[in-house]
Amino acid sequence: MPSGTRLLPYLCLSLFLSGCAANDLMVKRQTESEAKIEFLIQTSKKAEQRQNELDGVLQVQDGRLQTVAGEIMQMKDENRDLRASRDELAARVASLTRQSQTPKVEIVNQPSSAKATREPGPPAEYFKAFGQYSANNFAAAIASFESFLANNPQSDYAANAVYWIGECHYTLSDLPKAKEAFSRVADSYPKSTKTPDALLKLGYTLAAMKEKDQATAIFERIITTYPSSPAAVKARERLNAN
Repeated sequence: MPSGTRLLPYLCLSLFLSGCAANDLMVKRQTESEAKIEFLIQTSKKAEQRQNELDGVLQVQDGRLQTVAGEIMQMKDENRDLRASRDELAARVASLTRQSQTPKVEIVNQPSSAKATREPGPPAEYFKAFGQYSANNFAAAIASFESFLANNPQSDYAANAVYWIGECHYTLSDLPKAKEAFSRVADSYPKSTKTPDALLKLGYTLAAMKEKDQATAIFERIITTYPSSPAAVKARERLNAN
């Protein structure tokens, strides 16, 4: 038999084996490619899920930051009010000190029904209540101010007492009672120097109670009725902030 005829089966077998090897290689590479594509798809899904989670966390943090910013603004307002109250008390004490150093002249034959138009200074009962408020003893301060009002309904300091009752309730987060007290100052003592401040705190209280329209109306009322008062300045600040 010729040698070429004997080599033909070997050549066919070699070609067959080479074709199988090439096919196996293609299958292997295709499998590897599909595995890489699946890995990339899964990685993309996980990245998208993680991004969604981060977006959710950022939204929560943004909400918390807004809440904290609102609380800081409220604390600043309260600190200004406390400083104003401290200055008021210091002025009252200074006034009492000057009066105690001034010789008093007894009025002879004064009619028994005569009464001074203004009290010379805060009564001791009022001082006691305000001292409790200054010491952050708000529950006791409320009771003392209410006792003062019951005993001195016509006092020059009646409006102040009602105002500080409202401040106590506001600090204790009893917003309905704070609203009632601040409204009472505005309604019962419209000519009091405390009325603009009471209206301002009424606006803050309404805002804290989510009664935005009513709060806005109060701030606008302050600006219109008491345009040159410190309360009007704060009312404008609050309206501009909103």
